[in-house]
Amino acid sequence: MTISTEQAQWYAQTFSALADNVEQVILGKRHVIELVLATQLSGGHVLLEDVPGTGKTALARALAQTVDGTASRLQFTPDLLPGDVTGITVYDQKKGEFEFHAGPIFANVVLADEINRASPKTQSALLEVMEEGNVTVDGVTRPVGTPFLVIATQNPVEQAGTYRLPEAQLDRFMIKTSIGYPDEAATLRILQGVASGRPEISAIAPLDRLMEMSAIAGTVYVNPLVSDYVMRLVDATRRASEVRLGVSVRGAIALSRLVMTWAAAHGRTFATPDDVRDLAIPTLSHRLILEPEAEFDGVTAEDVVGQVLLDVTPPAENGDD
Repeated sequence: MTISTEQAQWYAQTFSALADNVEQVILGKRHVIELVLATQLSGGHVLLEDVPGTGKTALARALAQTVDGTASRLQFTPDLLPGDVTGITVYDQKKGEFEFHAGPIFANVVLADEINRASPKTQSALLEVMEEGNVTVDGVTRPVGTPFLVIATQNPVEQAGTYRLPEAQLDRFMIKTSIGYPDEAATLRILQGVASGRPEISAIAPLDRLMEMSAIAGTVYVNPLVSDYVMRLVDATRRASEVRLGVSVRGAIALSRLVMTWAAAHGRTFATPDDVRDLAIPTLSHRLILEPEAEFDGVTAEDVVGQVLLDVTPPAENGDD
């Protein structure tokens, strides 16, 4: 059953209201807020590569508060253990039985701060939960609940003492983006509000509504020509001379899911090639592994995806037929 016009209009209004609420805390970053919200509604996760002090923690907290959910923050360090992420089983002497103490991963929005500072063993603790929504400790599998969003951050400035994320884990993030510094107008508003303290926002939607929106986004119509366009873009990344490893099938699925949510967020019942172009760089770039020669020449993954978007001809149809 395809989304109706009335549902699309309601979806766009609700999506805009959610973004407005978060924007009270993260000023001047509307596009980033919408990207992260769309990723959450698509069942994906976000990788933020950003310098310190740009509002990453505030974004995670505001998202959780907006939907009346729970938020947790994990500061990744070299001595962090997998059990510190997932939780551990402890023997209770009074009861004479083992009890599970849940880790911070059991929350609706989880901020994994500076994820590349933890050891690969600890990083891998996120793999199952990001993909399956479950945590297995001592042979017992426990769901973390829904909705579930991981916002992981990396500091692009300091690389000493860090562990590069493996490709398998990078591929599990639906998008990679950055908040960046606010413009002059937004910075002035932030400084003027310093005396009044951090703004507190209230929940405007229950978690059930977020789940309803996720289900509705899955009914957006995607023309086969639009799906073919996604496939041709992905194939082009694999054949690019600067690329050693192109976009996986998981990446193509992620782009398709996000395109459907993006269309509904803009009040449409169908996806268009423009939606694909808008989302291709944040969804595909981090999945590429470039040739060493290309990296030495200063080529970035974003450059490659941008060139692919220029080279691959979009379908003539608008995607609603």
